[in-house]
Order: sequence, then C-alpha cells, then structure tokens
Amino acid sequence: MYKFIFCFLILGFYFAFDKEITLADSNLQNSQALEQRSQWLYENGKLTEAISFLRQAIVNYRSQGDVIGEAIALRNLALVYQQLGNWKEAEKIISDCLKILPKITEEIEYQRLLAQALDVRGQIQLSLSHAEQALDTWKQAAEIYQNINDVSGFTRSKIYQATALQTLGLYAQAIDSLTEIQQQLKTESDTLIKSKALLSLGDVLRRVGKNQEAKLALKESLKIAEKLQSEQAIADALLGLGNTAKVEKKYRDALAYYQRAVQTSPFPETKLQGKLDILSLRINNKARSESIITVAEIENLLNELSQSRTAIYGRINLAQNLMKIENNDSQKIVNLLVVAMEKARDLGDKRAEADALGYLGNLYEKHQHLEEAQKLTEKALLFAQGINAPDLTYQWQWQLGRILKAKGDKKNAIAVYKNATETLQSLRGDLVAISSQVQFSFRESVEPIYRELADLLLQPGASQTNLKQAREIIEALQLAQLDNFFRDACLDTKPVQIDQLDPSAAIVYTIILPDRLETITAIPEQPLRHYTTNLSQKKIEQTTFSANSTIQSYWLPVDLEPLQQLYDWLIRPIEGDLAANQIQTLVFIQDGVLRDIPPAVFHDGKNYLIEKHNIAIAPSLQLIDPQPFAIRNRELLLAGLTEARQGFIALPGVKLELESIEAQFPAELLLDKSFTEANFDKTVTTSPYEIVHIATHGQFSSEAENTFILTWDGRITIDEFNNLLRGDKQQIRPIELLVLSACQTAIGDKQATLGLAGMAVRAGARSTIATLWDVNDISTTQLMTYFYQKLSDNLPKAEALRHSQQKILQEPSFSHPYYWSGFILVGNWL
Repeated sequence: MYKFIFCFLILGFYFAFDKEITLADSNLQNSQALEQRSQWLYENGKLTEAISFLRQAIVNYRSQGDVIGEAIALRNLALVYQQLGNWKEAEKIISDCLKILPKITEEIEYQRLLAQALDVRGQIQLSLSHAEQALDTWKQAAEIYQNINDVSGFTRSKIYQATALQTLGLYAQAIDSLTEIQQQLKTESDTLIKSKALLSLGDVLRRVGKNQEAKLALKESLKIAEKLQSEQAIADALLGLGNTAKVEKKYRDALAYYQRAVQTSPFPETKLQGKLDILSLRINNKARSESIITVAEIENLLNELSQSRTAIYGRINLAQNLMKIENNDSQKIVNLLVVAMEKARDLGDKRAEADALGYLGNLYEKHQHLEEAQKLTEKALLFAQGINAPDLTYQWQWQLGRILKAKGDKKNAIAVYKNATETLQSLRGDLVAISSQVQFSFRESVEPIYRELADLLLQPGASQTNLKQAREIIEALQLAQLDNFFRDACLDTKPVQIDQLDPSAAIVYTIILPDRLETITAIPEQPLRHYTTNLSQKKIEQTTFSANSTIQSYWLPVDLEPLQQLYDWLIRPIEGDLAANQIQTLVFIQDGVLRDIPPAVFHDGKNYLIEKHNIAIAPSLQLIDPQPFAIRNRELLLAGLTEARQGFIALPGVKLELESIEAQFPAELLLDKSFTEANFDKTVTTSPYEIVHIATHGQFSSEAENTFILTWDGRITIDEFNNLLRGDKQQIRPIELLVLSACQTAIGDKQATLGLAGMAVRAGARSTIATLWDVNDISTTQLMTYFYQKLSDNLPKAEALRHSQQKILQEPSFSHPYYWSGFILVGNWL
C-alpha cells in the first residue's frame, strides 16, 4: 500500500500523486481526506488553514503506527511553514521527519522519502540564506535518487542545485548544470519536469544577459507545457517570456505574455504576479487610466489571498509601483504597507516586515517627513541585519544616508553611505542575482550610492583622507559596473599603489556628478590633487559628443574647441605638477561619456596630449597586473579577415597589416577561411602566445551578448573569447598583449566603451590595444608596423603606441585624428 504525496516545491513544481491507494479502514480514509483538504487549501493560498489539517493527519498516522504516512505529512507540513516564512518551525518539523524515517523497513521506500525530505531541508536552508548548505543537501538527495534510479527526483534535485548556484553567484556552473539536464532529457518523453528544467534554464540565461538563448529555452518549455495541457506550466513559461521581453524593452510583447499568463493560470498567486508585472509596464509607459484599472484588479486578488505570504509581498510590490505614480494616493500606500507589516509580524516573516518598514520609510522620505522616515528606516535596517539579508541591508543603509544628508548631518551620512558600499562589496556575487531581476536597474539602484558618497566626500577643501576614500569609491564603482556588465562577479582584484606600478606615471580619476565634474590625480609620492569644474552633466555630454564627431569626420577640418575644452577640464589644472614631477605616462580611469573620447586628442592650443605623454586607459587600477614587458623572440598569433562576411564589408588592408607584422616576428597566421572559431581554438591550445593580434570586424557594446569579434564562420562573443584565451593548458602565462584592430563601438550606445573594457579584462590579457571606430586600412597598417618595430626595441607598450601615433600624425595624408587617435591601450602600460 502507498499513500499520495503532494509536493510544495519552491521552484514551482506541481502536485504529484501516487494512485496506488489501499483504503484499509476509516481512519486511513480520514487521514487521506485531511491531506487532500490541506492540499486544496495550499493550492488556494490558505496556508495557515492547511496547517491544522496536516497536524491532525499526523496525529492519525501516528496513532495507527503508519510511519510512511506520518513522514509524508511531516514533510508537507514543513513545506507549508517554509512557504509562510516560519523557517524555525519548518526546520524543527523536517528534523522530526528525518528522525522517524529509519523506522521504515522497506529500503527503497526509506531512500525515496529520505531524498524527498532532504529536498525540503534544502529549500529551508536556502530560505535562511544558507545557500552552500542547501547545495550540499541537494547533492545528497540527488545521489540517493540516482542510486534508486528515480530519474524525476534526480532531475528535480539538479534543478534545485542550479538555484543554489545562482544564489551563490555561480551562474556559469548553474547554466552548465541545467544544460546537462536539458541534454539528458532530450531523449526522454515530454514531461512537466522537462518543461520546468527548460524554464529554469531560460530564467538563468536571462539573468546573465543571454536573452536570445533564454527565449529559445522558454519557448521550448511553453511548447511542452501546451502539449501536456498544464495550465500552470504554461503560465510560468509565459511569465518567463514576458520577463525576457521586458529586459529587451519589447514592452508590447511583454504585456501580451503577462496577459496570457493571467488568463491561463488557475492559481491566484500566479495571476497576482502577472497583474503586478502588467502594472509595472503600464506605470513605466505613463498609462494612468489603465494602471488604475489594474490596481483595482490586484486589490481584489490580494483580498482573496489575504492570509498568505504571497499576499504580503504582493502588497509591498503594489505599494512600490504606486510610489512611482505622480500625485499618488499616499494613504493607500501607507495602508498597504501597514497591513503587510502586520501580517508579516503574524507569520514571523522578518524579511517581509523589514521590506514593508523600509518602503514606508521611503514614502515618508519622499514627503520630507525626515524624522519619521529615519525612525522607520533604522528599524528596517535593524531587521534586515538581524536576519542577515544584505540585499535589503544596503538599500536601507543608502536610504538612511540620504535622510541624514537631507537633515544636514554629513558626517553620519558619509559613515552610513560607506557601510552601504561595504555591504555591496560583500554582495558582489549575489548582486548579479539581484540585478537580473526584471524590475531592477543597476543605474538606479546601485550606481547612485557610489556617486552620492563621492559627492559628500569631494567638497571644497576635502581632506587627504576624504580624497583617498573618494578614489576608492571611484575604483569600486568601476568594478561594480564591470560586474554588472558581465552579470558575474568574476574579476579578481587587489589594491595597488601607483608608486609600486610606475614612478613616472600619474593616474587621473574622473567622476561625473549632476552639477560638476570632479577629478582626482595621483602622482607618485605626492598628496592627491583634487579639482572641481562646475558644469552640468548635459554640458559634459554635449562637449564629448562634439569632440567625437570632429575626430571621426576625416573629410572636415578638425574643430579644436571641444578638444581644448576637455584639456582645460582635465589636464590644465595639473600641467605644472606633471612637469615638476617628470610624469611621462597618464593613465585615465574615466567615468561615463568621458570613456568615449580617446584622451590622446585633448589639445592644449598648440599640441595634442599624445605629443607630450604616453597614454593608457584602465577600467580599474585594481585590475592592472604591474609586470613590465619585454618582447622575446617568440611566436605571435595573427588572425584576420580580408573578405566580406556576414554583412560586414571587406577589409583588404588586413592582409598587408598581418604580413608586415609577420615579416618582423615569427608568427602563426590564420587568414580568412583558416580563421574559424574551431581553428582559433585549436591554435591557442597547442602553443603559448605572448601576443595575439586579431584584425577583423568586431563590436563593443554596453551589453555583453552584443560584444563580439567576427570570424570566417561566425562570431566569438565575449564569454567565448574568454574561454578560448583562458581555457588552454598551454597558455601558462597570461597573454601579454591582445590587439583588436578594425573593431568599433556600437553606434548609438552611450556606454559601448564598457564593452571594450570588458573584452580587455575578460580576455585575461595584461594589455589590450583596440580601435574605437573603423580606421583606414593603409594608416592602420603603417601604425601597426611602427608599433611592432618600437615594441621590438623593448619600449613600454604605451610609449611604443605613442611613437606610432605621432608617426602617423606627422604624415600630411593622415594627420587628422580619425587616422591615429582611435587606437587606445587598455590595461598595463609598461
């Protein structure tokens, strides 16, 4: 005999039953009726009511000596408490379940129930932010399922493991795990578990910015769900597709997916989520009348789910959305958050209570009721820290910092802001998971914290202590931007002092604030220099745009005015210091649109900056490997395309460019048909190369999936490029120099140079030279020939590039900045 099992799975699996039920007596019949009733209550969001029925079933099973029935009911009860957020009680009950399992005499039955109990324990551990413990628990469960040949259970546990990996920020491993499951299930018949595996894969692919691959997985999940006629599985896939469309800013498609999900799902919880997603879209599109209708529909659903944890977060989410509406109903928002707090308190859900308190504090902050806002925010912060929820902690620290700043308490505001940035540092892996959420914007929810702290630190007469802290904040912001770009906290960093790198180099840090441009210059063995230029962000953007326009318009005379303006802002205030300290190299850590303009073209009225200084770009000083470079008599890897491919024009000058380099150094050459991804992979895995030079079309974008280089048979994305260059066993040392000529930044992408920095860092090369735009073939060939000649003379890379650019500048046919300034050195300049 065997009873039915229903599984409340956090990942959204559906109730599964074993139909082999033998009704021995009325007590057994009554116990099963109690479990069926609790199942119905759970499905309808009435979790608290379900508890009493499950507890009575446990008493009945215990009185009958039915250990299997008791264990199943205990397991389900633990899941109910886990869903309610009462994790202490959930852990106690699942421990009771595990204690009685050894009494089961049937070995296979014992192993199956043990694995299912471990599944639940893992969910509880994950809810308590113990992701590593959860991962280990689910690995144990998966091993048991594998031993008893339970394919469905094994697959579920592998999906759970992928969830834990995501929580730990290990997205690559999560994708590998889910892809392995997908491959294993390809030959299996279509099942709900297969649909769920694809759904999970689609969600994690979206989280790391691989939207096209995410859509394919989600559409396959939807296809299987429709074939099986599972309304809830269909709705889940539609929500995933809606989220992906929203990330891609295809709002009409997102709305259609969300509406279909609401219409399809039989469960009010899913309908609520869909309606909240619809409301968010409508508010973003300023559709006020439609938003009002959607709010009323959400309120009706919340009344249906009044006692559930889903309803608590639904109220908080609704309040967040309403706060974005101009002239909103403040009293309604207050009521929603107060009710959410009360119900969270009743359920013992400290996280939800902290969330509601924090947003209530935010509402008071917006209305300038600063005393009340501070009290509520401090309480929310205390709750968040008490439950070890750093993703909430940093938000309420930031909010408290803003409130203190508004009250004029700058000293304490700085201290709280610093706490917020330290919390963000501890969150580097988890922040990827946070930032992948559909309603999260890095530029709205993380970046301002760094900028606002820099604003507080960089006041007139700032002390050296404050300047050092501001420099650290600028570095931290650069790293956070790269983490967000990669959707992976993968960058190894270490503090480096400029004196340790190069005594003849100065580092120029910039940060753009709403009302001014702040610059800090670090000169070896000198106090930090700080200067402020009062001007609007719009003025900086207009000047940078004008500068870029003139240096790329080779058919027109150069307009020096914007180039001189940039020089006056960034260089002129420190001209004397640079000369007095015999500074040869300037390393720029630029912010925002300033990344789009090569510093080589800054003009003092007589000369370009490249005529006076070596120049390099650093995404962050902490990412620089400060080893000097001397080219040895070793083979180079050269690769490129001359013919038109995949809609890109031919590059006839590439052949001459590569041949001129090959004439100077022994080299392996992959040209045109031989430059395939497979050949490139094979070549870099057979020999170590100090220099890799690739002359082909490529694009740098602010989105990782749109950053690529072109091969004969396809495109190598930034992640694939990283795997190729870092993955070979022969590449014992890092690549000293990676050259990407003929590449360009994405047109119309204001943050495209982030992709260039990302490509440079991700490739693992100590230095990268790349072009910001398509440059003339002949001038490029000449510049690269000169560059390698100087490199062979053992000049530092930045100096070799400067001599090469000056050589082109001095030729009348190529004196326009278009021909020489687009080449920039990123990373180690030595």
